Amino acid sequence: MNILAIGDIIGSPGRRAVTRLVPALRQEFGIDFVIANAENAAGGFGVTPDTAQELFDADVDVLTSGNHIWAQKDIFPYLDSEMPILRPLNYPPGVPGRGYLTQHGVLVVNLIGRTFIGNFDCPFRAMDRLLGEIKPKPSIIVVDFHAEATSEKVAMGRYLDGRVSAVLGTHTHVGTIDTRILPQGSAYVTDIGMVGPIDSIIGDDPEPVLQRFLTSMPARLTVGSGKTMLNAVLVSVNDKTGKALKIERISREVG
Repeated sequence: MNILAIGDIIGSPGRRAVTRLVPALRQEFGIDFVIANAENAAGGFGVTPDTAQELFDADVDVLTSGNHIWAQKDIFPYLDSEMPILRPLNYPPGVPGRGYLTQHGVLVVNLIGRTFIGNFDCPFRAMDRLLGEIKPKPSIIVVDFHAEATSEKVAMGRYLDGRVSAVLGTHTHVGTIDTRILPQGSAYVTDIGMVGPIDSIIGDDPEPVLQRFLTSMPARLTVGSGKTMLNAVLVSVNDKTGKALKIERISREVG
């Protein structure tokens, strides 16, 4: 199975890029399944029902998220609906939504880190519980680990190596060069990157970001503009064993 995992989608420029590029990428690479992180899809913060549906209409199968999942309150009821969108598994009990789902034979899991990002339940132990409890357990398991620290992401990759098909990092919006197959057969990358404006600071218009750094004062952030890049990884997985066969970067630009 060929699985395309798309990095954090930033606002309307990111959604337009996904709409324009994903159907063609499916055909070009024979992609069977598409996962995308949508936690910045609505104006740079959170996701709404309409922006989620826009991405599903663009041939995305499952949406993952992260620390901005609660930014748009109108998505809350949909997190418990049939809409295939995830919030991180290791939020405390009682919050809306779910942290995993199985679709087309693929178990997609969304985790969030704790280092430099927030106070959450342990993602390592949460994943242990899920793998021990879920029955039947699909052979293909893909984890979106939404985390800040590279060390925490690398640690999760090592921890889950051989137990899942892929551990794919999101959140920092800057793609890393360490795509590889780990020793026990799991595909890994520290960060997929983003789908957002190239001439930006991780998707945002540079001026207010620079003002924040220069003055330490609040400044309203807005999504950047201009040419947009799409960062993704393509993971090929053995359907029977769940082991990853290949992981490669896919990068595209649109005007």
